[in-house]
Amino acid sequence: MKFRPLHDRVAVRRVEAETKSAGGIIIPDTAAEKPQQGEIVAAGPGARDEQGKLVPLDVKKGDKVLFGKWSGTEVKIDGQELLIMKESDIMGVLDREK
Repeated sequence: MKFRPLHDRVAVRRVEAETKSAGGIIIPDTAAEKPQQGEIVAAGPGARDEQGKLVPLDVKKGDKVLFGKWSGTEVKIDGQELLIMKESDIMGVLDREK
């Protein structure tokens, strides 16, 4: 099944959380927090301004993003857990330094 978000919404797949702390202690699944980083897997076309013109999104498929702890709605599509959120819930795009 193919999913296409509407308007200024995006579908985000969370990145896997670290299972070890910096000191090497293994963190059980029940104690681990859900990661606040993810990858955009689908993005809508954008929102409309007051004149009805389409304002494209600043993010695109494949972008690594940082979002708020309580952002989005969790859904399961074809066995894959995704978050559906508005672009405004995204705090920023994570870029690799060159």
